[in-house]
Amino acid sequence: MRFNEKELMSLSRQPSEKKGDVVKKRLVKLVVNFLFYFRTDEEEPIGALLLEQCRVEKEDSLTFSIAFLDEAERKYLFECDSEEQCGEWIDCIVKASYEFMRKNLIFYRTEIHRLTGKDPLEQYGISDEARFQVSNGLQLMMRDTSSL
Repeated sequence: MRFNEKELMSLSRQPSEKKGDVVKKRLVKLVVNFLFYFRTDEEEPIGALLLEQCRVEKEDSLTFSIAFLDEAERKYLFECDSEEQCGEWIDCIVKASYEFMRKNLIFYRTEIHRLTGKDPLEQYGISDEARFQVSNGLQLMMRDTSSL
């Protein structure tokens, strides 16, 4: 089928006959800080979300969303089979980011130092590295608007 791109753009701006969201069923797999998504009948992922600088928010009892700070207008929605499953996914995604892991390392490093008087990273020769120091990092929060 042939079409004129300008005419098609003009047509898309006309009042709609029907408007709504289309839900695409996808399988998802969380590996470290990547959320891969697959078509239900394929083994290769069709995409991946790097779970850094994003916000995760519970939309309702079975739905949560992911939004990225640099793409605040776009929201990825996920529907779960149960409220419990939804809570588990949110928890796993929040804990998957590098920033969350870095903050935990700093917290436990400080606690071990407080209890033992020793820096647990010193034996590895990395105790002075800036990435392991307490600083003003971005806080992980979540929210987003387009479906996968």
